[in-house]
Amino acid sequence: MATTATAYLTGFGRYLPGDPVDNDGIAARLGGDDAVTQRIRRRVLDANGIRQRHYALDEEGEPTELNEELAVKALRAALDDRGIDAADLRMLACATTMGDVLVPGFASMVHGRLGGGPMQLLSASGVCASSLAALDAAVSKIRLGDHPRAAVVGSELASRSLRQRRYDGIRAGMDSHFLRWMLSDGAGAVVVEFQPHPTRPSLRVDWVRQVSLAHEYDVCMRAGMSGVDPVVGRTWQDVDIAEAEAAGMFLLRQDVSVLDDLADAGIRQFEELVDIGLVDVRHLDHVICHYSTNAFRDVAFDALRRRVPTLDTDRWFSNLETRGNTGSASIFIALEEAWSTGRFAPGDTVLLAVPESGRFSFAFAHLTVVAPPSPQGAPT
Repeated sequence: MATTATAYLTGFGRYLPGDPVDNDGIAARLGGDDAVTQRIRRRVLDANGIRQRHYALDEEGEPTELNEELAVKALRAALDDRGIDAADLRMLACATTMGDVLVPGFASMVHGRLGGGPMQLLSASGVCASSLAALDAAVSKIRLGDHPRAAVVGSELASRSLRQRRYDGIRAGMDSHFLRWMLSDGAGAVVVEFQPHPTRPSLRVDWVRQVSLAHEYDVCMRAGMSGVDPVVGRTWQDVDIAEAEAAGMFLLRQDVSVLDDLADAGIRQFEELVDIGLVDVRHLDHVICHYSTNAFRDVAFDALRRRVPTLDTDRWFSNLETRGNTGSASIFIALEEAWSTGRFAPGDTVLLAVPESGRFSFAFAHLTVVAPPSPQGAPT
């Protein structure tokens, strides 16, 4: 196969388990109907703007699916959208915060359930930005000419860790309850190829950029350790499981006091992209940004208006309010919805932006909508 310097997104898929759960139905799935927890829940929901989300839990709060199953259903939707089978793939890159098992890796479990033929695998760990890290790897291999076609999926099943049984007997404050009423389940996937879709528009990947600021910032989002920093002998692997559970090590915690710093750092990273010429705000047609609360959207709008006083906020797409915060899956779930609802036209540019609070990292991708190839075979 000839080496190529271009990669295109040609298929899009998502999977959201179960029926939508509104704000009144959360406690039925997750528990936590005591007065203190209810007060925290109302406060968090009022701030984040989420009106409904999906859980892979039944009405009694018991799991209905595995994370790998969510991923495979999104992948199959993307493959169907492209009109190909798993056997046509030569690479599979999978992102998640927490898989179903400790070993094997998430990508191996997804591949085993998806099927297909021999292929290169990548398991991208982390939190929200891991999906664009997986995309970056797949795009790089396509551009190198190593593979003609790859699939990328981000998938999360956070709800299992958010149920009341994890909180019983533990003194849990805002740092643990914040994410409990933020996170939900779902998966999103894309197909990446060395050439555009033959009969309809595609998204050309212009560049993907990732940056970590962990050298400047302490841990913000965490699980598996006692306290805000890992200490020898005080991680979940160093003590008995019962001791780790009693210490609340399995709760997902977020230091909410530094989230304003996350927003500010994200804006600085965006402005750097503008300053070095990777983003031309005068010709930026669409922005799809993953964020956990509408307050971050407002901060981003203010920053963009400093660069573009006439900013049209209709350029900005988010489905946070109706799909919830699905972590690494969010950016692909939003991209699939924006694509399938006809927001994009050939020639449009699209910026994907994902801030990650784990220890402050950021990922961006710039895409351009291209028309299908001309009869002579050259992309237009």
